[in-house]
Amino acid sequence: MQDYLPLLQDPTAWVALVTLVVMEVVLGIDNLIFISILTNKLPEEMRERARRIGIGLALVMRLALLGTVAWIVQLTTPIFELFGHGFSWKDLILIAGGLFLVWKATKEIHHSVDPVDHEEDFIASSATTTFASAIGQILLLDLVFSIDSIITAVGMTPHLPIMVIAVIAAVTVMLLAATPLANFIAKNPTVVMLALGFLLMIGTTLIAEGMGFHVPKGYIYAAMAFSALVEVLNMFARRKRTSDRKAKSTLH
Repeated sequence: MQDYLPLLQDPTAWVALVTLVVMEVVLGIDNLIFISILTNKLPEEMRERARRIGIGLALVMRLALLGTVAWIVQLTTPIFELFGHGFSWKDLILIAGGLFLVWKATKEIHHSVDPVDHEEDFIASSATTTFASAIGQILLLDLVFSIDSIITAVGMTPHLPIMVIAVIAAVTVMLLAATPLANFIAKNPTVVMLALGFLLMIGTTLIAEGMGFHVPKGYIYAAMAFSALVEVLNMFARRKRTSDRKAKSTLH
């Protein structure tokens, strides 16, 4: 405990902790949207358990990665060069995760936009989304987002206790927000398309990052926030029109 007293009395450490918690929570939104969309395809009695297991695995994975910080830092070391850019293990993991997200989001958007011609494929897809396959896909994306999250944490502070507290706080927020977000997405079909668009943008960003093109996260989340605000306004407008139609039908 005495080893941590100087850290507790250091104002910069507290600033780093608050900043890192906020950043980890924001970075967790990507993971949470994917988990919500994927678990909503499961039978209703399995959804809550799948979300808890998926987010629990994210916590375990991030804490395990924090225990190997020295190895994590080495993931940014280039292992080969192509087209003048040195690719590291982190780059390859981001590219693979980005491609998976783009494929998954495109597939779900395709089924949503053209459900008639692909009704049989959609039913087959839903049937094959078993509890185990959902957990497997969540685990895959947990790995991608966890490595990105931990490397971000390492870049912000050298203190392991701060990283651990920030990760636990962020995952706790994810756990609390998972079910309300998933229920909201399930009850609002237009939000599903918006969330899939977010996943498509996040996947493209991961690929770009892996290719060496830095995309400021602020731009991505600002675009997501603006789109969400527009959708909220649309939802209010739709409810107003619906209530107006009901009021007119009652009068007549």
